[in-house]
Amino acid sequence: MITSPSNSSPSPNNQSWFDWLESPPGQYILNSEQALFNSAVVDVFGYNAVQIGLPQMNTLQENRIPLRLLMVNRDDLPHIKSPVEYVIEGIADELPFANNSIDLIVLPHVLEFADDPHQILREIDRVLIPEGRIIISGFNPASLWGARQYLSRVIGKPYLPREGQFLSLIQVKDWLQLLDYSLDRGHFACYRLPLRSERGMQRMAFLEKMGNRWWPIFGSIFLISAVKRQPGIRLVGRIPKQRLSNLGLNPAANPAVNPSTSLPVSSKMGD
Repeated sequence: MITSPSNSSPSPNNQSWFDWLESPPGQYILNSEQALFNSAVVDVFGYNAVQIGLPQMNTLQENRIPLRLLMVNRDDLPHIKSPVEYVIEGIADELPFANNSIDLIVLPHVLEFADDPHQILREIDRVLIPEGRIIISGFNPASLWGARQYLSRVIGKPYLPREGQFLSLIQVKDWLQLLDYSLDRGHFACYRLPLRSERGMQRMAFLEKMGNRWWPIFGSIFLISAVKRQPGIRLVGRIPKQRLSNLGLNPAANPAVNPSTSLPVSSKMGD
C-alpha cells in the first residue's frame, strides 16, 4: 500500500454512510454491487484505473489493468476492507492526475454525497483518455427504497443516510451526454423490500429473480457505464455528382492513379 500526502479534508457525511454500510441492508448492497462491478470491469483494458471512494469494496478486483488505484480521504483509510495494492489520498473534485492519463474510473456512490457532482464529472473528463471509461453506481429514487427514503424525510427515521442526495439514472445520463459520453451499458439490481433486519432481508431473497424479470427498472441501485468520445473525422458516404458540380469540381476528373497503369517496382528490396 502506498499513500501520498494531500491537503484534502475529510467529508463530514462519510461516518453515517459508513455506519449504514455495516448494517444488514448495507452489506446486502455491497455484495450485490460487487458482483455488478466485477462484470462491468472485467473486459476494460488500458494502463491506469482508479476507484474513487467507498473503501469497503474493491470494484477493480476483476480488472486486468496493470496499475489499479484506490483514492480516498485520509480519514477513510481505516475503512478499507478488501486487499488493495495502491492507495492514494485525494478529493474527487481536484483529482491528482495529469490530463488524459487514466483509462478507467469507477465512482461507487460518490456523486450522491458530493457537494458539486458536476465538478467531479468535469475533473473525470479532464483526466480520462479519449475512449476511456467511467462506471457509476447509485441508489435509484424510482424504487421502493427511494419511496421509503422520501417518505421518511417527512415522517419517521430515514432508511438511507439523510445526507445523500440520490440522483436518478436519467439525471446522470443527461450529465454524461452533455460531456459527449457514449452510454454503452447499464444495470439495475437489489429488489428486496427496504427492511432493517438481516433475517428480514434474507426472507425477501425470492424477490431478486422476480424483480429482475418483471420490474427491472425499479431496482434499488443502478450501475451505468459510459465511454469518453472525442470529436473527429466522420465518414459521410459518397458525395453526389450534383454537389461536386455546385462546388466547381469536375465529377468526371481522372483519379490520381490509373488502375490499369502498372506502378514501377524496384528490382531490389530496399531500393
